[in-house]
Amino acid sequence: MTDSIHHIAIQVEDIASAVDWYCKEFSVNVSYQDESWAMLDFENLSLALVLPGQHPPHFAVASAHPEKYGALTTHRDGTESIYIKDPFGNALELIRDPA
Repeated sequence: MTDSIHHIAIQVEDIASAVDWYCKEFSVNVSYQDESWAMLDFENLSLALVLPGQHPPHFAVASAHPEKYGALTTHRDGTESIYIKDPFGNALELIRDPA
């Protein structure tokens, strides 16, 4: 079994207006939204909309053992993860796979 990409996160200046735009332009479900970030679910992948300074732009990998990289943080939506950088400077979020 291969690992899976859980989501990709991009930075936007205003969460509400970005959610509105994506919902008007694409067929997506909003699985989470507050003033600092939102999660939009496409059929094959989720897109996180984040504010600059709150979260880095990144992609998240669902991992069976993300704690091997350090202590996990529990987020408002109940997920647990840790941010790391690959050897090339890209930000990754290793998120505990709920399965």
